[in-house]
Amino acid sequence: MKNMILRMIKRRHPLHWTYCTVARTVSEISTSSATKSLQKGNQYVQLIRSCKDCNQYVQLVRSCKDFKSLFQIHGRLVVSDLQNYHSIIAHLINAYALFHECGLARRTFDSVANPTVILWNSIIRAYSKSNRFQEAIKMYHSMLENGLEPDKYTFTFVLKACTGALDFHEGVAIHKEIASKHLECDVFIGTGLVDMYCKLGHLDSARKVFDKMPKKDITSWNAMIAGSSQSSDLCQALEIFRSMQMEGFEPDSVSLLNLAPAVSKLADVNACKSIHAYVVRRSMFGSVSNSLIDMYSKCGKVNVARQIFDQTQVQDDVTWATMMAGYVHNGYFLEVLQLLHKMKQKDTKMNKVAIVSALLAAAEMRDIEKGKEVHDYALHQGVISDITVATPIVSMYAKCGDLKKAKTLFLSLWGRDLVAWSSFLSAVVQAGYPTEALTIFRDMQHEGFKPDHVTLTSVISACAEISYLRFGKSVHSFAVKADMDSDISTVTTLISMYTRCEAFTHAMALFNRVDYKDIVTWNTLINGFTRYGDPCDALQMFCRLQLSGIQPNGGTIVGLVSSCTLLADQDLGMCFHGISNKIGFESDTHVRVALMDMYAKCGGLCSAEALFYSAKPLKDEVFWNVMISGYLHNRCANKSISTFNRMKLENVKPNLVTFVTILPAVSSLSMLKEGMAVHARVIQMGFMSNTLAANGIIDMYAKCGQLIYSEKCFHEMENRDIVSWNSMLSGYAIHGQADRAISLFSLMKETCVQLDSVSYISVLSACRHAGLVEEGMDIFQTMCEEHHVEPNMEHYACMVDLLGRAGLFDEALSLIGKMPKEPNADVWGALLGACRMHSNVKLGEVVLRKLLSLEPRNPVHFVVLSDIYAECGRWTDARTIRSNISDHGLTKSPGCSWFELHKPGPFLSDL
Repeated sequence: MKNMILRMIKRRHPLHWTYCTVARTVSEISTSSATKSLQKGNQYVQLIRSCKDCNQYVQLVRSCKDFKSLFQIHGRLVVSDLQNYHSIIAHLINAYALFHECGLARRTFDSVANPTVILWNSIIRAYSKSNRFQEAIKMYHSMLENGLEPDKYTFTFVLKACTGALDFHEGVAIHKEIASKHLECDVFIGTGLVDMYCKLGHLDSARKVFDKMPKKDITSWNAMIAGSSQSSDLCQALEIFRSMQMEGFEPDSVSLLNLAPAVSKLADVNACKSIHAYVVRRSMFGSVSNSLIDMYSKCGKVNVARQIFDQTQVQDDVTWATMMAGYVHNGYFLEVLQLLHKMKQKDTKMNKVAIVSALLAAAEMRDIEKGKEVHDYALHQGVISDITVATPIVSMYAKCGDLKKAKTLFLSLWGRDLVAWSSFLSAVVQAGYPTEALTIFRDMQHEGFKPDHVTLTSVISACAEISYLRFGKSVHSFAVKADMDSDISTVTTLISMYTRCEAFTHAMALFNRVDYKDIVTWNTLINGFTRYGDPCDALQMFCRLQLSGIQPNGGTIVGLVSSCTLLADQDLGMCFHGISNKIGFESDTHVRVALMDMYAKCGGLCSAEALFYSAKPLKDEVFWNVMISGYLHNRCANKSISTFNRMKLENVKPNLVTFVTILPAVSSLSMLKEGMAVHARVIQMGFMSNTLAANGIIDMYAKCGQLIYSEKCFHEMENRDIVSWNSMLSGYAIHGQADRAISLFSLMKETCVQLDSVSYISVLSACRHAGLVEEGMDIFQTMCEEHHVEPNMEHYACMVDLLGRAGLFDEALSLIGKMPKEPNADVWGALLGACRMHSNVKLGEVVLRKLLSLEPRNPVHFVVLSDIYAECGRWTDARTIRSNISDHGLTKSPGCSWFELHKPGPFLSDL
């Protein structure tokens, strides 16, 4: 019975039925909060009851702020018999749509027997505002089927629905309908068409409609600017912006916000300055400030961006996030973490962009503690479920070396997509785990994800890291089959992989097959030849580059200057120095560093110093590192140390490379006090866990006579590489502790450490110093037969010295005779030293003739033979040899010992 009555009400009084439905919904929603809002509700009811006519109700509906109040107004309309006024119904529909109650809006619409165009427009608009675009388009077609003629508002609303639904064909059909009614000239419809075509990626169609519009308002211009800014034709956005001003339209804040993406992508500093000046003249700050920060950051003017940030009076979460993103874009990761600290002090909430920026900075700085802090914040804010936030958290842990945590988090991600897999893969490669990256790639494929360009780039980089040429080739084949081999970034990475695997034939074949090559591709091949092949080939590639018409950049100059360094060709290096100045890269940090390194290693230390001191400001640690290394290369270790000390005075923070560079300088001078200070600084800066730093400290202590400290560092190391073991072996050899060296060498074999040529040199040196001939012979034999390490000249020199010191000259000569190559000066020099030890004049004279044919200008060999003569009492021959040194204009470097008395100093000997 009850249901039958309800059906009668629905049929005879549809609006009242809608009200009853709403009443039930509102009653359910508002029961829990009824007590709190009772007093306020009673006041609002009084206001509703005071309404007398339609206009008052319309104003009340438009000012309604909550759903419950809207329900009360709806009820009053039913009671007051004003439900037949279509203007009120239209406003009710719009109000329900604002509260995302499209179902109630539709019921209200359906309650009207013969809805007018106004009501149809309202329901189309309601669906469109609620992002239910397809339903909006269906209502438009229903309106036509009911025989109603759409007006300009109908077309405006349905065009927005087509835009939201990404329905280009429907949009074109509606455009034809508009044209048939000659409504294209209407400014609202014309703007709607421009906006639709722009957002659907048909900029040409948008421009045609825009140019035909007889009358335009600021919204029309803004729509065209926005569309151009999001397209590939960025210059058109600037052109339209200028045209708008020429036609007398003053750009508003929306105009500037729409233009900002184009300026950022073009990195047009002049356009950025013009917009900034306009904003200052018009005092149009506020939201525009954020766009200015973004524009300057994308244009590389991050310092100007920071000035605007500091001058912004109201810094909301978007302002902070924009500045942080700008720092990340320009590689200023430390500044991002500093901003993060300030945000905490000011209790400013981080949005998702700020969180992601902070995570990226922590990852690049390898600051896992900051990364964990941001991770905890994301958990607290409840945004960890967002894949765009969760993915950089995983990447941060991977890049900071906590691969276990990264993998655990990644596997727990809900709805991980291809972007998440690619980001994780890239982070693992960058963290230095190429083998694990390849395993992740296989897991990704097993889960059904097909790699894209980004994924392939990371996988190819992983293959390059471990010289896994076979797998790299298979990835290349996959790229060809998937039609991804034309992507220039993939091609460039493949060329890099082939050069790093020394497969230069494949690299050249791929390079020659590609039609379009950008400067990055050229640089990759040039640098590949420089680092892993023949530097002369790199110079030939530069000749081809010049013929191609492509302008070299800083990366090109760096590769070419490095080639000159390897060739020890300072004159050619000076030519490239001149080219870099000519094309405007004289102040480029990377170019300047490469030039300093080239001059230092090619005998032009003064030129290197001139470049170093002319760098302003000298705050980049890379300059200091190169200079420290340059002095060490030129045997000026004392200058290396003084430069390191000056670096501290200039408040330049040393990095890992600084310590790895300065430790050999300290070792060469056996300056224990200085070495211990460096060790303390390494611990303070958290680099002790780094294998390179630890290896340098082991070597330093060994050469400074503190073998016990070397052993302590060695045993405390968590991750030892072959250099760690070799450094310890070398330390034992230096100190003549052959038994311990052999014991450690045996342990290396037992623990399956991959022995290399340096390992054998170290243990053979230990045997040589201790006179362990049999042990040395056994080790040398196993090196060749069991471990398949091919002996080089240094190994032979060690063995000749070992046999010679023991007086086994026949065996030493026999070994020299069996060498696969002609012995060099080191081998003959070892034998000459043994002749001196045993006063073997006859053999010494033979060996000297061999040495003079190899190094006629080396006075050391004359001195050794002179000493042999002297020890045998042949003083005349000794004096003759010594006089020959002077007659030939040769000079022997004096012997040198170092001592420390307040400061380090040398003790020189003319003997």
